[in-house]
Amino acid sequence: MADIVKMPKMSDTMTEGVMAKWHKKVGDKVKSGDVLAEVETDKATMDLESYWDGTLLFVGVEEGKAVPVDAVIAVIGKEGEDYKAALEAEGGAAKADAPKAEEAPKEEAKAPAQGGGLSEEELSKKGVTVIRMPLLSDTMTEGVIAEWHKKVGDKVKDDDVLADVETDKATMEVMGYATGTLLHIGVNKGEAAKVNGIIAIVGPEGTDISAILAQGDAPAKAASSAPAEGPKAEAAKEEAKPQVAANANTGRIIASPLAKKIAKEKGIDLAQVAGSADGGRIIKKDIENFKPAAAAPVTTAAPAAEKVAPAIPSFVGEEKFSERPVTQMRKAISRRLSESLFTAPHFYVTMSIDMDQAIAARTKMNEYAPVKISFNDLVLKAVAIALKQHPAINSSFLGDTIRTNEHVHIGVAVAVDEGLLVPVIRFADGKSLSHISAEVKEYAQKAKSKKLQPAEMEGSTFTISNLGMFGVDEFTAIINTPNACILAVSGIAQVPVVKNGAVVPGNVMKVTLSCDHRVVDGATGAAFLQTLKALLEEPVRLLV
Repeated sequence: MADIVKMPKMSDTMTEGVMAKWHKKVGDKVKSGDVLAEVETDKATMDLESYWDGTLLFVGVEEGKAVPVDAVIAVIGKEGEDYKAALEAEGGAAKADAPKAEEAPKEEAKAPAQGGGLSEEELSKKGVTVIRMPLLSDTMTEGVIAEWHKKVGDKVKDDDVLADVETDKATMEVMGYATGTLLHIGVNKGEAAKVNGIIAIVGPEGTDISAILAQGDAPAKAASSAPAEGPKAEAAKEEAKPQVAANANTGRIIASPLAKKIAKEKGIDLAQVAGSADGGRIIKKDIENFKPAAAAPVTTAAPAAEKVAPAIPSFVGEEKFSERPVTQMRKAISRRLSESLFTAPHFYVTMSIDMDQAIAARTKMNEYAPVKISFNDLVLKAVAIALKQHPAINSSFLGDTIRTNEHVHIGVAVAVDEGLLVPVIRFADGKSLSHISAEVKEYAQKAKSKKLQPAEMEGSTFTISNLGMFGVDEFTAIINTPNACILAVSGIAQVPVVKNGAVVPGNVMKVTLSCDHRVVDGATGAAFLQTLKALLEEPVRLLV
């Protein structure tokens, strides 16, 4: 009897999954362990494996469509086997799924009359792949195309990176998982597309994709006015250039990351540079060839100003500014921290810690440790131990209830170019200093190279924000909800201290605990810092 494949529950909060891509089609042979499809959950995009051997007889969900957990998505059985009985045996849910899959081709068959081409399902059989905006984080609703690495007409392999996409968490790479020619780009660089919106189409060169564009979603329609190939496409590109160039000094500036970097180093205002690439985009060559004398509107007015007041330099009083669009990550930071600061009543407790013993202990530890242990690693380990002794700090306010977490998952704030990421060190209280150090370094590298996964940034029960490496004397941090507290760690300063009645040089580090007063009281916060202070001032206790 045929085997029914249902949408699995791939995360604890998953209620539905989006079928990102099918790796098998009806009629293909399937073995146990083969990847049938890629499914976008509320956490990440994951592989869906087969647990059966046989032939794929039925596919009940199209790519890009969402289905609830436990809904029928496919049937595997013997070649030629009648699978309808197996579908009917699943009851109402299966019956509801089956007609949709069977009726879809009839509805799509009308598409050729509208667009003069084949429907999406028919084109998929001919090797055409529609690439949609993937769900790259649990809170993502749209993504901004930060950079296209391919252009229409380029050859594409299934492991090529097509584009960089800015989400509300980070800038991440999007692969096409398709081989062929890039026939269509549905979203221009710098523009946003909703999750599951068409962003590109890959297939055999010369394929007519007009039917897909005619019945596509909003992002595809917005860009479908530019033909995918041929002389018309070149004409459309040429028409687009003057529109961007006309606004080069007043509108949104489009430049490659390398061009921005060079311009910043040379002190060049990108608003004064004319871009030579497609769409008026500024590239490295434009920056290298830029001459300040070309900025005529500013310099030509100088002689007239000198005649009126020759003693005043022409640059006095000049007003200048630049603007850049808000990234998806910055939008998320703005939204979440505003909610935290204006919803959770914050109070702050600051304490000074004598780090003389910690400095000596760290030096000795690094003589034997397999990885270099930092002061941040010592603070993280001490915080983990202190949280076990003060569980109220390791809590969350959930409206009608207060959750006290028995596990210790510590978020570590990491600064990246686009904003701030918070990878989580799980069960930190049970890990050695060497283990913590290696894990923190790995996550920091992933964050900076845009490889950090959504699952690695979820589930924190407490957060540490360390600005000590910047020489900061003292600061306060906004709570990373749903945590009840966050610890702001400053730098270690050499200051005079009183020991045994004498003033001697000492090494002092200030820490500030931000607390949600709905969960934590002042005395509780102070008691936690006392324990943290005792652990760091006698670091041998971290090893007991």
